[in-house]
Amino acid sequence: MSKNALIIVDHGSTVEEANDMLADIAELIKSNEKCGFDIVRYCHMELAEPTIAQAFDACAAEGASHIVIHPYFLAPGKHSKQDIPRMAAEAASKHKGMTYCVTEPLSVHENIIEVILERAKVEKRI
Repeated sequence: MSKNALIIVDHGSTVEEANDMLADIAELIKSNEKCGFDIVRYCHMELAEPTIAQAFDACAAEGASHIVIHPYFLAPGKHSKQDIPRMAAEAASKHKGMTYCVTEPLSVHENIIEVILERAKVEKRI
């Protein structure tokens, strides 16, 4: 049985708490009833582990045949348009028959607006 995997990737940080946040996001996705992926992993582009290659290897070890990579970035830029696709291609090349795609980053989406307004209301002063 083929499995579909989702890898969430951010830049990576030298600050452990920042890296831990992405692990928390992956756990929230896994536990969401709308998830629809057999495997959910997270990784960092640089500065911290797991790396993109390590996430691909882990997904392959769990039986993934297709991986969707989602850049956890707000705006499209060099990392989401060039670096992550290049790193994903390199990682996938080590796994025969595995397919993958890279999604658009978070970008402009109505749900992001909801989060911004929710956070702003907490800080709003009357």
